[in-house]
Amino acid sequence: MFDYELNGEAARKALREAAARLDDMTPVYTDIGEYLLEQRRARFRSGTDPEGKPWAPKRQSTLDRYKRLGYGTLNRPLIGPSKALSRQIHRIVSKDGVVIGSSLAYARTMQEGAAKGAFGSDSRGNPLPWGNIPARRWLDLSDQEELEIVAIAEEHLEGLLEQ
Repeated sequence: MFDYELNGEAARKALREAAARLDDMTPVYTDIGEYLLEQRRARFRSGTDPEGKPWAPKRQSTLDRYKRLGYGTLNRPLIGPSKALSRQIHRIVSKDGVVIGSSLAYARTMQEGAAKGAFGSDSRGNPLPWGNIPARRWLDLSDQEELEIVAIAEEHLEGLLEQ
C-alpha cells in the first residue's frame, strides 16, 4: 500500500491535543479520513494538484494508443480505461491514525513521476516506463485541507468539553 504522511505541523499539534483528551481517536481519524477521501476524489474530477494547478496533460502518444486500442478519448490525466486509480483510493483508520493511499503498483509513480527507463526494461529491452511520466500530485495536503483537519479535531474536542 502506498501512503503519504501528514506534514502539517498545525494539524499534528491539533491532533496531539485531541489525543491527550481522547482515549480512542478513531472517531476523529474516521472523520479526517472521510474528508481526505472526498478531497482526493475531487482532485480526480478537477484534474488539479493541492494548489489547484492542473495536472500535466497526457502525451499525444498515450492518447493515440488509447484510441488504437478502442478506448476512445481518455484525455483526462490519471484517468485510464479502468479508472482504477481514481476508484481505488483507500483509507485505513485506527485509534492511532489514518492512512490514505492506494494499493495499486503504479500509484506512487503517478504521484511522484518517473523518468523513462527508471524501472529498467521489459523482456524485449524496452525501457520501463517507456516515456517520462510527470508527477501529478494527488495525495499531498493543501493548506486548506490542513486547516480543515485542524477544524475536524477541534470540533471533536469541543464536543468533549460540552459533555
